[in-house]
Amino acid sequence: MYNGQCLCASVRFRIEGELQPIQVCHCSQCRRAQGGPFATNIPVDEASFALLAGSDVLSEYESSPGKYRVFCRTCGSPVFSKKNALPGVLRVRAGLISEPLETRAIGHFFFGSKANWWPIEDGLPRFDGPYKPKSASPSER
Repeated sequence: MYNGQCLCASVRFRIEGELQPIQVCHCSQCRRAQGGPFATNIPVDEASFALLAGSDVLSEYESSPGKYRVFCRTCGSPVFSKKNALPGVLRVRAGLISEPLETRAIGHFFFGSKANWWPIEDGLPRFDGPYKPKSASPSER
């Protein structure tokens, strides 16, 4: 079980079960939404995610057709994103989780869009597009 919260602690949540690998996204939307060189996203089954507090301060923004970024209106912390094309999956921001994580980053995605001022020297695989699990159906890729 993992617990998380936004910067002001108005939004608090719990995730049951093991976490999937972290996806480091360098696309321009993630960079702008995070205000940094990348976003660190953990795909979580919506059924494993429990919002404990803060439903009244969550807002969502449709950053592209069918993709929603959910954030705390009080402090501005991005909490998760979701896509209509991936129903039941939330991409929770790894930095909000309180406990030490057993999972690690699986790779850098949208690497061609990365910020030129941030060096990548960790040896993780680099991909020009989104994460595409080998077992995913064509609609999930």
